[in-house]
Amino acid sequence: MDTATADLRARWAATTAAAGADPGLDPAPYADRLLTAWAEPQRRYHTTAHLADVLARIDVLAPHAADPAAVELAAWFHDAVYRPDRSENEERSAALAERALPELGIDAARTAEVARLVRLTVTHDPASGDTNGEVLCDADLAVLAGGPEAYAAYTAAVRAEYGFVPDDAFRTGRAAVLRQLLDLPRLFRTPHGTAHWEAPARHNLAAELARLTGPGE
Repeated sequence: MDTATADLRARWAATTAAAGADPGLDPAPYADRLLTAWAEPQRRYHTTAHLADVLARIDVLAPHAADPAAVELAAWFHDAVYRPDRSENEERSAALAERALPELGIDAARTAEVARLVRLTVTHDPASGDTNGEVLCDADLAVLAGGPEAYAAYTAAVRAEYGFVPDDAFRTGRAAVLRQLLDLPRLFRTPHGTAHWEAPARHNLAAELARLTGPGE
């Protein structure tokens, strides 16, 4: 087992314990099933590296969340089911959480909150005052604020996941996603996200949209 995987397994154990899992149950088999899902061959961006990145950003943003343990669990499940040719990934991921978490002894209220947060990643548009949603969505979208090399790697990985889509169709679909994000009043809702990620993310999105829709494209 590599170090990154071992670190994620250890984090899962700590997170489920903090969330109230039954101490008499072994959380490791659940971690292994989730990590296997996150490592499926069709993934190029939505990988265990993305999961680790989101969890690291949650560490930064956690003081803003009402229930950091629920947010962390939602991060584990938010792309646990991921097929780039399907539209129901978030719903299926939320349903997976609704099945798995009670088996670990996590109570119904926290399980419901985790599932709600997973479903929220369809729009990344939490309601005002939804601090758990703000933290999860900001952590998930922070990749948009990367430097030139990091953002180029992100867009290349997204394109690779949709390698089955012809170029013209991909440009049309990707441009629609970019416009949807740019149309949000704010991409980031936490104080940290607003201060550090909003401006660079909007610059990256606008530049990518211009490349996709400009002359010669």
